[in-house]
Amino acid sequence: MAEIIDLILALSQEIKDLKARIELLRASQSQLLKDAWIDNQDVMQTLHISKRTLQTFRSNGTIPYSKIQGKFYYKVTDIEELLLNNYYNPKFKCDGNK
Repeated sequence: MAEIIDLILALSQEIKDLKARIELLRASQSQLLKDAWIDNQDVMQTLHISKRTLQTFRSNGTIPYSKIQGKFYYKVTDIEELLLNNYYNPKFKCDGNK
């Protein structure tokens, strides 16, 4: 019986170690993605917008971009910031009254 308990404890510790490693991998991949650049197609799919709307966003400075040989690229962090800056939660009203 003691052997089974020891085995279960060892397995439990291994599972904890695996969870920690998975979390580290997720965090590092998340950081890599934030540093990544994506093209027009990816931005249009992410934001569910047309090519013309994306062009307007570039023209009016809504979204920063880089252009290389006629192809546009955008930082994932800039897309995320755009979404966060325009986030609306109707359950939270900031009218000064609580």
